[in-house]
Amino acid sequence: MSAQPPKPPILVVEDDDHISQILKFMLERQGWRALLAADGMAARKLVEEGQERPALILLDVMLPYIDGFELVRIVRATPGWESIPIVMLTAKNMERDIVRALDAGANDYIVKPFQPNELLARVRRFLKDKA
Repeated sequence: MSAQPPKPPILVVEDDDHISQILKFMLERQGWRALLAADGMAARKLVEEGQERPALILLDVMLPYIDGFELVRIVRATPGWESIPIVMLTAKNMERDIVRALDAGANDYIVKPFQPNELLARVRRFLKDKA
């Protein structure tokens, strides 16, 4: 019986270490590998260096240095990254923030505190062709 190939990595951009570790644990239990970036500059560096393109990006809005809205624009303007699904994961729950994120190019928007199974279902929906 052959082992299944590893699932593609998921980039988690989250400045709250507790939340990023929970997300990493949840994703890894599902067989994905999590790449963690703790702030907007670290995430931008990963995108610009482009050494490892993730299958999906879980992106907080309120981040040090570069916020999630700007990171969506950076990802969408980077060759090879334009079609990577971006799921915003944030405490900002005002309609204007949701609309701003979706208009910037995010594919989905989940408000914190999130339900783990709902988040995983949304991730699976975007990655069903890549798993």
